[in-house]
Amino acid sequence: MFHVKHVEYKVEAACGLLEFLEQKMPDSSRTKLKDILAHNVFVDGRRNSQFNFQLQPGMNVSIEKVGFREKYRPRELDIVYEDAYLLVVNKHEGLLSYSKNVSDNTVITVLNKYLYLTHQRSHAHIVHRLDRDTSGLMVVSKSKQVSQQFEADWKGIVYDRAYVAVAWGKVEPTEGTIRSWLTDGEYCVLSSPTDNGGKLAVTHYKVVKRSRRYSLLELRLETGRRNQIRVHLREEKHPVVHDPMYGYKDDVSPIGRLALHAFKLGFLHPVTGKRMEFKTPYPASFLKLMEL
Repeated sequence: MFHVKHVEYKVEAACGLLEFLEQKMPDSSRTKLKDILAHNVFVDGRRNSQFNFQLQPGMNVSIEKVGFREKYRPRELDIVYEDAYLLVVNKHEGLLSYSKNVSDNTVITVLNKYLYLTHQRSHAHIVHRLDRDTSGLMVVSKSKQVSQQFEADWKGIVYDRAYVAVAWGKVEPTEGTIRSWLTDGEYCVLSSPTDNGGKLAVTHYKVVKRSRRYSLLELRLETGRRNQIRVHLREEKHPVVHDPMYGYKDDVSPIGRLALHAFKLGFLHPVTGKRMEFKTPYPASFLKLMEL
């Protein structure tokens, strides 16, 4: 819940509505005042967003103040970057990226709530997805137009996507590329070493560290297929730790989550053309796991 209160003022001299707000809120920037005027100002009980509306003596001006809206930050993800066109978020494990079921808690529903509570006239649109149990960096657009730009030229816009994973066993060789053709099965994604009509999937990997039980890997996607890393590491007989679908049935990993995290993302901003690069630390639980 959020707390809403109204601060009321009596107009004593004729003036424009924006000018009146400037007088009553001298510490607020003009941009902030315009944002307040767009959503939260009432004149004689009626919402009014006209900056040049002429106030007359005796009128009542009410300003709606929403404390929770000003401070709201989602719990299920971290907002790493935001501008007028898009957001980059660090999604926590356990959160769906998107669902057709509007009652599901997803990145999109969480961000739509954030956009509403921060008074932004936009909606979140999915650009790419992470599995529910995979954490890490995602880009989400604030308009259908921007998401369509990503979709139309994904390979031209997104130039770097890197993951970190903890896999079972000693992965050999130290660097390599995994290629296979993936198709959607009834319950999971199926892999074939030869072209069987599925979609080609290419994953490049590098071993960062090995322990007695595990290998810490950095992986870069040349293609972005569903469950690609998880399927490829299973095919190499080094499944991701704590993978309930593609891992070992007797996996008793102490971290209690899928050991896969999208830690790096690089793309060309579809509107400004600027190179955008983001990186998160390896999850601490992954590093502790490597000490076992």
